[in-house]
Formats: sequence, structure tokens, C-alpha cells
Amino acid sequence: MAQDDFDLDRFVDDCVAAGDDPARVHEIVARVVRDPVPVLRVFGLPQRSFMTPLHHSPKMTILHLVWAPVMSVLPHDHRMWAVIGVYAGREENTLWRRLRGSALERVGTATLHAGQVQQLTRHAIHSVINPLAQCTAAIHVYGGDFFAAERTEWDAQGHEERRFDIERTMQRFAAEAPSRGG
Repeated sequence: MAQDDFDLDRFVDDCVAAGDDPARVHEIVARVVRDPVPVLRVFGLPQRSFMTPLHHSPKMTILHLVWAPVMSVLPHDHRMWAVIGVYAGREENTLWRRLRGSALERVGTATLHAGQVQQLTRHAIHSVINPLAQCTAAIHVYGGDFFAAERTEWDAQGHEERRFDIERTMQRFAAEAPSRGG
């Protein structure tokens, strides 16, 4: 593959071949998002929010994810490692830790700009916002079945814990398309 090409099938194959090694997956994702132009040639300029599986198996899920302007998701866990590579826009993460019981405490932030990658451990809890007035686009790789895993989410303040609802989350991504027809 030429340095200025992005071969989606090869990318997925490389991630799957990396198996349960998030450090290797991090390298693969970093190589791809380092120069967003080839990725944008394949996916196009993000115009609306969506969550599209590129690969889905019990051992790995790869998502193409686009956040609508100023879209956010509540604090949640994954219970599997994750590697997130932003290729357009910006993703701001608030990192949390569980206190006694079910309440959370904010412990930090991490901002990802286009071309940057973040690795989350299987114990990470985070909330996410696209703070921009334009879409943010990323590739997310998870070390497990993102859609079947038993997970948790909290209210915006991190006080009320409940079961994560993947269907509701996917509907939010589908419904957050910009209202001006974009």
C-alpha cells in the first residue's frame, strides 16, 4: 500500500491480525490517522453523525464513528480495551473513576485532535463530547464485542448508574444529523 493510500480492507485485516494486543492496534490506527487525507478520500468529509461497524466479531469490533456538532455521550465503560483514532475534528474525553458504590469522580481529561490516537484500558470510564460546530470523525477499535458486552453508563454528573443501552446510543447517532440537511 502506498503511503498516501488507505486500504480499508487491509486496515481491518491488520487490526484483526493484531488480535488482543492493544499496543499493536494503537500503532495500526496511528499509522492510518496520522495523515487524515487518505482516510477522507475513502470515507468522504463527515456531514452527519453515524456509527457504522467495519468489523464485528466476539473478539474485536471496529467502528467508523462520526459525531454531530456539539454531540456528547454520558459517562460509560467498555469493559474491554479501546483504541480511538480521530481523523477529522476533535473529541474531548472526561475520564472518571468509580467511588464506593456506584458514584463516579472526575479524574482528568483527554483531547484528541485530527491525527491523534488514544488507548483506553478495559477498566476505563469516560464521557465524550465533540465541542465543535462541525462533525468529528474517528475510527474506534474495541477488544471484544462492542454490541453484546454487558456495560454501564451513568447520568451526566456520574451519580446514577444504569445498564448501557447500545440501541439507544445507536439511535442517538442516527438522530443527531445536522438539521440543515447536511
